[in-house]
Amino acid sequence: MHGKEKGARVAEEKDLSLNAVKVFVQIARDSSVTRAAKTLGITQSAASRHLAVLEGYLGAQLLERRGRHSQLTDFGRLFAEAVAEPLDTILFTARRLRRHDGIHSNRLVVRTSLSTFAYTVLIPNLAEFSKEMNGVTVDVISSLSAPTSTDSFDVLLTRDLTLTEPADRWDFYNEQLVCVGAPECVAGRGLDALRTTPVLAVNSRPDILPAWLRGIGLSTSDVISGARYDHHYLALPAVTTGQVLLVGPYIVVADLVEQGLLEVLPGSRVPSGRDYRAYAVDRSANPDLARAFCRWLARLCRAKGGVSAENSNFPKTISKSD
Repeated sequence: MHGKEKGARVAEEKDLSLNAVKVFVQIARDSSVTRAAKTLGITQSAASRHLAVLEGYLGAQLLERRGRHSQLTDFGRLFAEAVAEPLDTILFTARRLRRHDGIHSNRLVVRTSLSTFAYTVLIPNLAEFSKEMNGVTVDVISSLSAPTSTDSFDVLLTRDLTLTEPADRWDFYNEQLVCVGAPECVAGRGLDALRTTPVLAVNSRPDILPAWLRGIGLSTSDVISGARYDHHYLALPAVTTGQVLLVGPYIVVADLVEQGLLEVLPGSRVPSGRDYRAYAVDRSANPDLARAFCRWLARLCRAKGGVSAENSNFPKTISKSD
């Protein structure tokens, strides 16, 4: 009997501690044992013990100290990147399925200042996220106003707005500008099409056309001004059906290009220097769901052929908002 109990204890000691993994992932995110302990509401010594347990289980050092600072080892970074998202999914699923969760436990509010991005990319793909998260409901609201801590939302998607409250941040798309037109309008013409075809203007993004022209070495005098629209989503039907061109973010025209309704002029891709950012606010009633949404959005943009910030799932692109 004594031998069986001893064997059971040995086997138990070899089991992976989910709490230890949770603590380590938080250490990796916060780049500090002290800050991770504070985030999790445990003592620093307890966080250190969990780290030691995990290192003992893996047989490898996960964190190394350099003076007052510490950083992940190469193995530690590899392990963190591999387990962070699955761990969040496990924790989110467990919390969502708790029978005493509140009435809003399966609902997320996404606020955005990116109306065309929401119209062309986000909303058409929300059913995929909802299915992945077992039927979660996502409300989408749009506003160009700077958010305040009294506004009710879980995730903010923006390019220009500043968030002044604590949040996890994902830089999920480095904006790339392209010039597009209907295939019959631009086929085989390249940038020479600019000499004879009007270029539509978009009032909500007056910065785009000058930035794009600078990028390809032209000026406004080199193009023909076309009609004006308030937003890109209003201009898209015009460019797909008419003898006009449109300069805009590649990601909002990517599906139309894939469907053959639009064609990108060769040599027209130019980085705008602007990033699309997603913030999962700390005060969210569903913080795990909000972070899961941000990671899903980063994957979606990569799949759409967008240029997203390196390793936008974890952890370098995630930081506390200033």
